[in-house]
Amino acid sequence: MLERERLIEIGIAIPMVAIMIGAMMVVGENHKTNGTLTPEGGQLLVGTIIGFVVLMLAVGIALAYVTNDSTDASA
Repeated sequence: MLERERLIEIGIAIPMVAIMIGAMMVVGENHKTNGTLTPEGGQLLVGTIIGFVVLMLAVGIALAYVTNDSTDASA
């Protein structure tokens, strides 16, 4: 069985990845011409990837504080 912290991380990561994939699909569907991504769509896709990285950074920092064991503070 997985530890509690690992289950929390998985439970947070899966929806975040699903949101990113959904955002990429929306950009791809709304900004294409003849099956090719437009330059504006490419910029939005890069922005989506950068936003995902920043979001995962924030989630990682938040999880580090939430799952931090405060009993080790004396060490």
